[in-house]
Amino acid sequence: MKSDKVVDAKKLACPMPIIKSKKAINELQPGEVLEVHVTDKGAKNDFTAWTNSSGHELLKQVEEDNVLTFWIKKG
Repeated sequence: MKSDKVVDAKKLACPMPIIKSKKAINELQPGEVLEVHVTDKGAKNDFTAWTNSSGHELLKQVEEDNVLTFWIKKG
């Protein structure tokens, strides 16, 4: 999936992946896609809740080799 910006939040514990993602998505235009790489398993719930409450869209979520990757479209 094409992304406009990538955030590497691997090895960071909650809430740092969300904080880094919020900062990065603020630099994007509406409709652009942020790709985030995370190793914190709690991020599944965190990113779902954050996108629901912030007006962004969680397009896709994949787990591979203990790394979660999220694609979030800015609302």
